[in-house]
Amino acid sequence: MPLHTRREFAKLALAAIPAAGIFSLQSRLPAAEPGGAPAPAGRPDSTVRGVSIGLNVPYNYGNNNMSAEETLERTVRLGVSALELRSQPIEGFMGAPARGRGGRGGGEELRQWRATAAIARAADLRRMYESAGVRIEIVKFDGVPQMSDEELDFAFTLARNVGARAISCEMAVEQAGRVGAAAERHRMFVGWHNHAALTTDVWEQAFAAGRYNGANVDIGHFIAGNNTSPLPFIERHHERVMHIHVKDRRFNNGPNVPFGQGDTPIVEILRAIRDNGWPIQATIEFEYPVPEGSDRMAEIARSVQFCRDALA
Repeated sequence: MPLHTRREFAKLALAAIPAAGIFSLQSRLPAAEPGGAPAPAGRPDSTVRGVSIGLNVPYNYGNNNMSAEETLERTVRLGVSALELRSQPIEGFMGAPARGRGGRGGGEELRQWRATAAIARAADLRRMYESAGVRIEIVKFDGVPQMSDEELDFAFTLARNVGARAISCEMAVEQAGRVGAAAERHRMFVGWHNHAALTTDVWEQAFAAGRYNGANVDIGHFIAGNNTSPLPFIERHHERVMHIHVKDRRFNNGPNVPFGQGDTPIVEILRAIRDNGWPIQATIEFEYPVPEGSDRMAEIARSVQFCRDALA
């Protein structure tokens, strides 16, 4: 399938409603109730033509250790109903020690806490999010390849208790067999994430190492590192793709840019997910520099609207 032309991309980008208009609408949503759960009338909906538009949070908001309550409030304000939620706000809500939550391996204090953590608190967080109309579909953990088998079991159990269908983590193909075995124990996929240097054969090695090893295809990184569309890979392995990270980058390790200004075939990929009915979350990962005169939330809102327009 040919790449979308720059002119078509620009047309879609210009079609997105101004950020000021988006937030004017958002300002009419009900205020959050105590505990972070918004009133039911403000329930968001970011499913467009069967495609779930999601966010990688609280990463997109610039602080992985943001509280679960603030993360939810911002998500509802953006009108988004599906998430890849990182483990830090979940574990923070459950009472995990602050020290080490942001580290790749978590630290010994966090490991000890996980060994005795009351997993029921995760179900409380799920209820808070779902009562606000937000689904936690994927949980992103740092340092998964360094986790002990006991920690891996904790990670999958935690994810199931917040309602997720998969966990995600950075690719470490040498650990794909061990992590994949844990995924199979829990009958839950793990979506291995790529950066620009990763090629498709690495994912395929991971797939061969376990039937619950899947992919989190970062389409922007893929374009920057492989200089070709990731759509053929997604078409070939769509049953293994849990979610994509939607961002726009340029070829030859080029920079992240606002949606519609790079070489990533965002529109074609979103429409392929829509037209084939693949259950792949389109997860916006906000990484381009905030333009002068704007702010992070306004740019995320523009990115959400770009995806909505592409799928309409």
